[in-house]
Amino acid sequence: MELAKVHPELRQAVKRVPALPLHRPRLRNLLRAAQRGLGRDAVVDGVRFRDLSEEGVDVRVYEPEAGASGAGLLWIHGGGLVIGQPSQDDRFCSTAARDTGLVVVSVDYRLAPEHPFPAASDDCVAAWDWFQRSCERFGVDADRIVVGGQSAGGGLAACLVQRLHDRGGVQPRAQLLGCPMLDDRTAARSELDGERHWVWNNRLNRFGWRAYLGREPGGEAEPYAAAARRDDLRGLPPAWIGVGDIDLFFEEATGYARRLREAGVDCELEVAPGAPHGFEAWAPDAPVSEDFSRRSRGWLARVVSAGNA
Repeated sequence: MELAKVHPELRQAVKRVPALPLHRPRLRNLLRAAQRGLGRDAVVDGVRFRDLSEEGVDVRVYEPEAGASGAGLLWIHGGGLVIGQPSQDDRFCSTAARDTGLVVVSVDYRLAPEHPFPAASDDCVAAWDWFQRSCERFGVDADRIVVGGQSAGGGLAACLVQRLHDRGGVQPRAQLLGCPMLDDRTAARSELDGERHWVWNNRLNRFGWRAYLGREPGGEAEPYAAAARRDDLRGLPPAWIGVGDIDLFFEEATGYARRLREAGVDCELEVAPGAPHGFEAWAPDAPVSEDFSRRSRGWLARVVSAGNA
C-alpha cells in the first residue's frame, strides 16, 4: 500500500513505526521487556494510578483526582495477542479517566503463544468479576461499566461481552472497540499477504492468531475465541467501533458493526480516512488522532451517563 494513501498527518509517524519480528521468541521477549519500561510519563495530570495484583488478577487502575462519576471502564490492551501490557495505554486510559470521570481498570492478561486460548479470555472474565466485587471500593455503579479495548484488546473485549451475555448476571453498559481484531479468517486469506498494510500486516496477523489459537487460523471456530465467528449477536450491549479505512481490520470491523445493527444492537461506527492500524496510539498528537480519540471519549461519557440506562 502506497504511502500516499496514508493521511497526510500520519505519514511521517507511520514511517517511524518499526517492523515487529514477533515470530522470533528472543526478539519478542526483548520487546515485551522494553514495553514494561513504558508508562508513568504518559499519565496525564489529574489522575492517580496504581498496579494491583489481587485474587489472581493483575490490573492497572486509573482514578480521576477530581472525583469519580460513578461509572467505570474495563480496558483491554492490544498487541496482537502476543505482546503488550497496560502501560502502553496510559495516555488513553488516564485521559478517559480525567475527562469523563471514569474509573479505568486495565487488564494485564496472559500472552500467547506461552498461554494460548482461553487464557487471555479467562483473564478478562476474572478482571470483570474482580471489578464487580470492587465497585463499592472505587465508587462505581456495577451496571455502569463499559468494556473496551484496542486491536487484540478490542477483539478480547467483544468476546468478553459475548461470554458475559451467555453467562447472565450484571452486564456491561456498552462496548468500545478500537480497530478490533475480530476474525481469524482474515489471517487465513493468503491473498492479503502481498498488500502492505502499515503497522500490522496479514503475516503478523496470521502469527498472532496461530499463537493464540494453537492452530492455523480459519478452521473450526471455538466459542469466544474470535468474536466475528458468533452467529447470533442479539442482546449484546451498545457498541462504538472505530477503525481506519486502510487498516487490515477495516472489513471485519465494519462487517461486525453492520451485523450488530442487523441484530438490533445500537452501534456507532467511526471510520478514520487514511488511517493505518492503531494510529491514535503511535501518533496521538496528530489532529486526526486527537479527533478520533475525542469522539470515543464523548461516546463513553454519553453512554455511561446516569440517565442513559
